[in-house]
Amino acid sequence: MSVLVIAEHDNASIKGATLNTVAAAAACGGDVHVLVAGHNAGAAAAAAAQIAGVAKVIHADAAGLEHGLAENVAAQVLAIAGNYSHILFPATAGGKNVAPRVAAKLDVAQISDITKVVGADTFERPIYAGNAIATVQSGDAVKVITVRTTGFDAAPATGGSAPVEAAAAVADAGKSSFVGREVTKNDRPELTAAKIIVSGGRALGSAEKFTEVMTPLADKLGAAIGASRAAVDAGYAPNDLQVGQTGKIVAPQLYIAAGISGAIQHLAGMKDSKVIVAINKDPEAPIFSVADYGLEADLFTAVPELVKAIS
Repeated sequence: MSVLVIAEHDNASIKGATLNTVAAAAACGGDVHVLVAGHNAGAAAAAAAQIAGVAKVIHADAAGLEHGLAENVAAQVLAIAGNYSHILFPATAGGKNVAPRVAAKLDVAQISDITKVVGADTFERPIYAGNAIATVQSGDAVKVITVRTTGFDAAPATGGSAPVEAAAAVADAGKSSFVGREVTKNDRPELTAAKIIVSGGRALGSAEKFTEVMTPLADKLGAAIGASRAAVDAGYAPNDLQVGQTGKIVAPQLYIAAGISGAIQHLAGMKDSKVIVAINKDPEAPIFSVADYGLEADLFTAVPELVKAIS
């Protein structure tokens, strides 16, 4: 049987999370097919066809699929689900919105947030905020899976030449409608795809200080800016910058944490980073337990000095 990946896209291009999900699908065995469900999404389907390791792209095009409404996308997946042994979604907001609907309709148990494929029916996933790893074996005929993208290296975006096959689009379910979207424009790298992230915590004391201290460092490094939940709850940074179990899961090449104590829920979101640098004046701060480099210092002194030292 083949493996189906549900592509995350904007109708013009494929999102990076899809590449990690393709890598997970390849580890499941069998041919990897990618479903691009959208509207006027030919460019996204063509991009999916170029992903290395993809054997076929299925393109369903209809107005009801333009905005990724969960009811319509789930129906589109179910229309072709009988051809697949595994159906994989990236564990993003979109993927986690659609996957449970598909699993429920198929009457199977969803396998959430996998970080490793042990075998065709066996997977690893973190539990207890990442403090333990569960090995899950499924006997279901169809495995509906969400993939923690930081657990898998991205498949190459080019090098493939898969055929694109048109599929009949399902009718609009009529249960929801798209009203509008407010998009925050940001010149910085997207948080979950950034190679360098600098994050600030509650110790910064105010939104003004958060911006004043963290922005120059991010500018010098070409980094994305993140924040702890405490900083977000205090209003120092917007919600979309939150890193952690209840925020965004990240695994950049370099993660700099300034004034972050290292609560369990924050560590769960960033401890897979390749290199972690912690700046905190509390020598007992839990963040130091996962840091590759720790600097016991006042962040208001250390961060500006670091900015000056970076050429």
